[in-house]
Amino acid sequence: MNPPAEFVEQGISPQNVKRASCMSVITLAYQSLGVVYGDLSTSPLYVYKTTFSGKLSLHEDDEEIYGVLSFIFWTFTLIALVKYIFFVMSADDNGEGGTFALYSLLCRHAKLSILPNQQATDEKLSTYATEASADTWQSSALKSFLEKHPRFHKMLLIFVLLGTCMAIGDGVLTPTISVLSAVSGVKVKITGLHENYIVIISCVILVGLFSLQHHGTNRVAFLFAPIVTAWLLCISSIGIYNIFRWNRHVFCAISPIYMLKFLKNTGTEGWVSLGGVVLSITGVETMFADLGHFSSSSIKVAFTCVVYPCLILAYMESVFWPVFIVATFAAVVGSQAVISATFSMISQCCALNCFPRVKIVHTSSKIYGQIYIPEVNWMLMCLCLAVTIGLRDTNMMGHAYGLAVTTVMFVTTCLMALVMIIVWKKKIIIAVAFLLFFGSIEVLYISASVYKVPEGGWIPLVLSLIFMVVMYIWNYGTMKKHQFDVENKVSMNRIVSLGPSLGMVRVPGIGLVYSNLAIGVPAVFGHFVTNLPAFHQVLVFVCVKSVQVPRVSENERLLISRVGPMEYGMFRCIVRYGYKDLQQENYDFENRLVSGIVQFVETEEESASKLTSESFGEFENTAFKGFVASEHPHTNSRRKEKMVQSSCDIQAEVAKTGSERLENTQLKHESLQILKAKESGVAYILGHSHAKAKKSSSIIKRIAINVVYTFLSKNSREPDVVLNVPHTSLLEVGMIYYV
Repeated sequence: MNPPAEFVEQGISPQNVKRASCMSVITLAYQSLGVVYGDLSTSPLYVYKTTFSGKLSLHEDDEEIYGVLSFIFWTFTLIALVKYIFFVMSADDNGEGGTFALYSLLCRHAKLSILPNQQATDEKLSTYATEASADTWQSSALKSFLEKHPRFHKMLLIFVLLGTCMAIGDGVLTPTISVLSAVSGVKVKITGLHENYIVIISCVILVGLFSLQHHGTNRVAFLFAPIVTAWLLCISSIGIYNIFRWNRHVFCAISPIYMLKFLKNTGTEGWVSLGGVVLSITGVETMFADLGHFSSSSIKVAFTCVVYPCLILAYMESVFWPVFIVATFAAVVGSQAVISATFSMISQCCALNCFPRVKIVHTSSKIYGQIYIPEVNWMLMCLCLAVTIGLRDTNMMGHAYGLAVTTVMFVTTCLMALVMIIVWKKKIIIAVAFLLFFGSIEVLYISASVYKVPEGGWIPLVLSLIFMVVMYIWNYGTMKKHQFDVENKVSMNRIVSLGPSLGMVRVPGIGLVYSNLAIGVPAVFGHFVTNLPAFHQVLVFVCVKSVQVPRVSENERLLISRVGPMEYGMFRCIVRYGYKDLQQENYDFENRLVSGIVQFVETEEESASKLTSESFGEFENTAFKGFVASEHPHTNSRRKEKMVQSSCDIQAEVAKTGSERLENTQLKHESLQILKAKESGVAYILGHSHAKAKKSSSIIKRIAINVVYTFLSKNSREPDVVLNVPHTSLLEVGMIYYV
């Protein structure tokens, strides 16, 4: 295979390119040990302890230990290695993982998305590309069935939210049980130590852990990776020593026969104890959820070469805190995986209108998926402290933990079955076999965990219910707001009837009217036309929307079109973001937008001769892909370009973007007007909507809208903050809409 042209130009040989690629994978694999596999690596701290709690502690002989080990080995091998490494990790969405990545794939291939403002032009995005292979009759029939039943779209979203909320609950329980289990090990040496001191030490460690998160995944990974590596080497070495020193026949436990003997001998207590066995695979879901922080290859390499063999050796003997200091540090690191995964999931939920707007900080200029969310970080910390202080019992935490983990895995299995048919075009029999095989294993563990709901299993259920209510109400309120905007948009005939002046004085400048509509004139503009005596010479309706892809490249970010006849001076700019993009215009948006409009005008004039007519109404015959950025938006946020203050500077910027057909002194009349308007100033007009339930609404709906949604709206980040709008140029218009 030939090396890329840029490497050839730089004189880099194919061998060096391959070596650099291998080094990158190895480096990321090493980092992933400190982030992705911390949770999975620390599972020996509490698996045996939780499994042999209760009445099963009376059965701790070789037969029962071999039975538990057999369950651990086959569960770890089938779920972690076979299901996730060989199947699930291959279902990434342009390098992104997690339940929302699977949901995104399904929405693009089967058109199941409930996101508003979806357009046919979105399907031309480079990251939107679907499988080139033709649909089979089975995939076509399933897609047709799903698309014809809109209720399924909402059911699928609720199912995805269930898995996401359980995963967030996992983010609360993992730090709690990992740290408390490790710190409890000090009782082995100090038997008289009071439980309150263990809780206090655990809380201090948890506060320290969450205080480190703002440094970013990259720095935390390099800090934590040596700890996890040392921990894995430690427990695997002790496992090898114990095997040769005490029991060389322990490998016999690999035989599945011991699982049957275990269930036969222990009965109901053995079945219930499987809720502790499942803790051996806690953290495997975060391998997929943290995919955007690293890469598929690096995560697979780290698991197959280091994590899997080390943990199998460790489980060959019950390992209880072999080295207290290393175990404590490893437990802290184990929490990092789910914390990072929670950040990723929340950012996806925000982009898909399923969570209130929060501040999202990109912490790495190299790995785009590494993010930090301050509000979520401190919320997780408070919940972890509350669970630690409230329960104080690792056995109860283990019961809660198992239910959260197995539910998330089952959701992933169901979504994977749909992906196999709709995306991968596999036969239905293969997808059903996948679902039945892995789903039956997970349902077995779910049933064992459900039995322990009164003994701590209720915690993830309550947490998930709270998060699901928040997400669903936010999504419901947001969709109703969009529905209100669509139903109350201003008629284009009314705008045209006002004439080019729009019935008021047109003053110099550019007015950016932010709207939730990708098509049509928003109702907020009607208020201006009715109540204000003057408006700007150039009007641009800006719609910021999310697309069902992880990210949108900069040269595809802006979609510009004209609204109404040319003399009205009105344009539309649709700003498109993926669910992993940073939705914040802090990289010279004004100049990029003006440059894009000028280029659109020149392109439109050039192609005008090819058009047979331009009727009144919304004119969207030409889609301009926007100003081509030379850098990533996150990079530009760190190194802002100098603001262009004069029309001469903007003209030079336009000339650089390919308008060579124009002389610097021969700009068309409309283009020159736009540039002069930019020099006069730019104003941002935002509608500030308040939702209220109708008087005829049910009591549940009134509580949901008037209390919960209103509270979330007031305490989430305002749109002007998200868009980084200058306060001196901001004009907000309040509106009330009834749902």
